[in-house]
Amino acid sequence: MQEEKEFIAELLNPKTQNQAFQKLLHHYQKPLYNHIRNIVLNHDDTDDVLQNTFIKIFQNLKNFKGESKLFSWIYRIATNEAITFINNKAKRNGTTSEALQTKIVENLQSDVYFDGNEIQLKLQKAINLLPEKQQLIFKMKYFEELKYENISEILGTSVGGLKASYHHAVKKIEDYMKSN
Repeated sequence: MQEEKEFIAELLNPKTQNQAFQKLLHHYQKPLYNHIRNIVLNHDDTDDVLQNTFIKIFQNLKNFKGESKLFSWIYRIATNEAITFINNKAKRNGTTSEALQTKIVENLQSDVYFDGNEIQLKLQKAINLLPEKQQLIFKMKYFEELKYENISEILGTSVGGLKASYHHAVKKIEDYMKSN
């Protein structure tokens, strides 16, 4: 993407805003879909969260101060939207977000958009057993291959803390995969 400061200026300028936002959509739609899908797991829910994320980004662009990278700010919004979505869906269903995630993982095999095999399903079950923050860190590092520095900006956690969380998550997943 072009120089970030120039691009942000285009996003904030009413004359260039629509065209710049189209560029932003084009650039971020696929990676954000994958990021959100890793959190909510369900394709239709991911589409809803993605749409809400872009609405929030558009509505809040004027508040973007440039204190973090645009990438980090956008991913933070997507992450928060996905977590909020899961929590609200769990509330509507009279359950906890953990129980809802367990149910979603169990239903992955019947999801036509899930093309994983038995091992990938087992991996999802193992990830689901992790605490929420470890799940996020593991998914962002393992599936999306984000750098610790980017995850640190998105989640507001130190790089050292992230490395420790990722290490613990990997250990728990390995233990689960070996024992099941």
